[in-house]
Amino acid sequence: MKFLKYFTLNMIIVALVITLTNCTTHISPPLRIGANLWTGYETLYLARDLGYYDQKLIKLVDYPSGTEEVRAYRNHEIEGAGLSIDQALVLAATQENIKIITIMDISNGGDVILGKPEITDIKALKGKRVGVESTALGAFFIDRALEKNQMSIKDIQLVSLELIEHEQAYKQGKVDAVVTFGPARIKLLASGAKLLFDSSQIPGEIVDVLAINTEAIANNYDSIQSLINGRFRALDYLAKNPHDAAIRMAKRTKVTPKQILEAFKGLDQPNLIQNQKLLNKSDPTLVNGMKKLVKIMVENKLMPKTIDPASILDDRFVKNAKL
Repeated sequence: MKFLKYFTLNMIIVALVITLTNCTTHISPPLRIGANLWTGYETLYLARDLGYYDQKLIKLVDYPSGTEEVRAYRNHEIEGAGLSIDQALVLAATQENIKIITIMDISNGGDVILGKPEITDIKALKGKRVGVESTALGAFFIDRALEKNQMSIKDIQLVSLELIEHEQAYKQGKVDAVVTFGPARIKLLASGAKLLFDSSQIPGEIVDVLAINTEAIANNYDSIQSLINGRFRALDYLAKNPHDAAIRMAKRTKVTPKQILEAFKGLDQPNLIQNQKLLNKSDPTLVNGMKKLVKIMVENKLMPKTIDPASILDDRFVKNAKL
């Protein structure tokens, strides 16, 4: 009888241990999403501030630049990121494990080239020092601005700058002009910098997206859907409550609420229905623009090979999104 009781007690303990082990081993790590200080990504942070995300399931990770986001993605430090479309294309051409699941914004004046007050236009940049982030987008944007003014990269002195260096380098006179965006754009314009060129002059060519790796889609599907749901709820909140939304976003970006709302005027942020049409290709604008960008990037050796842009668009999350 003693042996039977001892045996039964041990079996119960073993069963409890197995049950507890099973309960703990199925907890998934949070979905890590990278972003930098670009206005178009702020609705992700607004969603977090409004409590739309369970932070045990979704973690937003700040980076100083898109370059650092790409590095983190390649090193598996994050599962997804807010990226410029050129960065997503380069990753797709080199890793083939990435899908674009949301169009965050289309820049319509948010990306700029700012110069010293005495510099009158782009042509006056000849021989001058121009600061630019060392990304494909930075190279593409300055190239397009020069091309539209019958100039080339050979006509200027390029100075490589990380985004966090833009404001200081300009104010310290290390550059005569800078290719910039986000809070740096806002602060430099407020300090008297002259607007020489902006993305409204190349409509539809500068696009920012939310991209996720295919492993995360397989393993964190529900968290990704929650991410998308929350982001579009935040976009809706911004439209209906712009003043409160601006106050919430200004805390992170360290600009005034008025300035953050002014910055949004330089962006088109496709709503849920527009996203569905762009990603399922019933509106071919996005795919056609990506094809043009791939061609330019390959020709300028900014991308190692040609890819089919349609192959990296994934509309299932915007298709199933609930506000």
